[in-house]
Order: sequence, then C-alpha cells, then structure tokens
Amino acid sequence: MNKCEIQFGKMKWKNPLTVASGTFGLEYAELFDLSLLGALTTKTITPKPKKGNKPQRIVETEVGLLNSIGLQNPGLEEFIKTDLQKYQEFDTNLIVSISASTIDEFIKMIERLDIQTGIDAYEINVSCPNVENEGIAFGTNEEIVFELTRKITSVTEKTVIIKLTPNVTSIENIALAAQKGGADGLALINTLYGMAIDVDARKLKLRNGIGGYSGPGIKPIALQNVYRVAQVVAIPILAMGGISNVQDALEFVIAGATAVAVGTQNFVNPFTSIEVIRGLEVYCHQHSVDFNELIGSIT
Repeated sequence: MNKCEIQFGKMKWKNPLTVASGTFGLEYAELFDLSLLGALTTKTITPKPKKGNKPQRIVETEVGLLNSIGLQNPGLEEFIKTDLQKYQEFDTNLIVSISASTIDEFIKMIERLDIQTGIDAYEINVSCPNVENEGIAFGTNEEIVFELTRKITSVTEKTVIIKLTPNVTSIENIALAAQKGGADGLALINTLYGMAIDVDARKLKLRNGIGGYSGPGIKPIALQNVYRVAQVVAIPILAMGGISNVQDALEFVIAGATAVAVGTQNFVNPFTSIEVIRGLEVYCHQHSVDFNELIGSIT
C-alpha cells in the first residue's frame, strides 16, 4: 500500500510532490525519471509569446533568489505544438500553469487547452509580481478572483487550482473567494516583493528594480500563510515557498497542506524533489502513519 498517495481535486497523485512553476523544465528528465513526481507543473503560459524582461533579471541574495523574468514563454499555440506532447511522455499528472490580461483571455486559453489530451489540471496564476497588467491585478481583488474562478470552472471539468499572492492584506479572504468560485484547490505562496542594491554603483541590481523573492528566506512567511488559509478553506492546498528538504515539506503538511512544491531549491540541488519524496516515505514508515493523517495535524 502506498502510504503517500493523495487526492488533489479530481486527481490522484502517487505522492504529494510537484515542482513550482518556472523553476523546473523538461531538461530535468536527463537527470531522473519525471514520472516519479506526483505531478509536473509547467512554466506559466500566456496567450501570446513573451520575451520577458531585459537583464539583469536574476539576482542571488543571502538566503534566496530575486527574479524579474517577466513570464518569458513561447505562447499558448507553440506550447501546444511543441511542449505538451513532450510532457505527455511521463506517467504523472500534468498541471498547466496559465496567466492572462483579462478574464476573457483566461477563458479562451482554457477552452483551447481543454480539447488537448494529457492535461489533468490548470494552475491559474493570478499572482505574478513581475508583469504589468497581468496576474497580480487579479489576485489582489476578492471579487475578481471569485468571478474569474467561477467562469473558469464553468467551462472545464479539469482540476482548477488558483495560485495566490502573499502581497495582500488578507490572503484568507482571497482564498475564500476562490473557493466560493468553485476552485478545486489553491497554490500558495507565490513570490514576495523584493529588491537588491549594488552599493558600489549605487544602483538597483535588477533591471526592473523590484522583483519576486523566493527561496529559504521566505519559508516562515509562506508557512504562516498556508496555516492561516488552511483554517478557513475546505479545499486542498498546494504549498510552496522555501521548501528545501523533507523537514520543510513536513512542516507545510502538518500546517494544513495536502501537497508541496519544490521551487528555488531545484537550482541548488536538482534532485531535491526525489529526496523529499523518499524522505516522506521514510517518515511515514518510521512513524507508522499514512501521509493523509499528517495533513493539518498540528496541535
């Protein structure tokens, strides 16, 4: 019996581990079998191709990473033509992450993707801090999150996961709006706002000045956001934010997450995901517990 099997929305995962959008690509298949993951999450796709922001757009910090990539991607049609088939080669759930500038664009993307094969879920990115007039404009408004979620869930039977930003006054209210709109699950957190300065040049290190901060430094912030949201929603949470090892993953699960995603740590150690999966299996065996019993088990 698989002690780490979970149900997430309409999907059954062989284990509770996926990768954070934008931190992991198909090139990792050269290192290990991607079918070992509970789910694969794509980089965020937009209706049209995006070149992204100009460099410098990645800066290392003391305990994490600042990025201002700007959702660089090949666009919906090229993704369908080229990448989708490659993702289908792996025996795991496929979560396609998407973002758009209007609710109508989101709906059109879902309708186009829904007729393709091999897609199990959509991660609706309403929380990217690096693109003007996209994502973040939706994720900070309860009414828009509700309306967007309601319309998306009315046109697809696949699992819909709304990705939340921590850059709001009340993440609980945004989460509740998504749940009310019919979301099957939530992903949190996306990156925090951050910046870095070159003291010799007295200039901002990122070309755009402010970017998204990720990595170990944001873990305590992500953890409390997951805990708070878990107290008010009845739908599963996919947690991310500074997860670097099995200990981190367990903290998020005990706080209320059903599944976890490794992000920035993939750049440090590309085998982190596999190590976390094995670590969770060992923990469940040593403590004679089913993984699902750990979810929200904090006392």
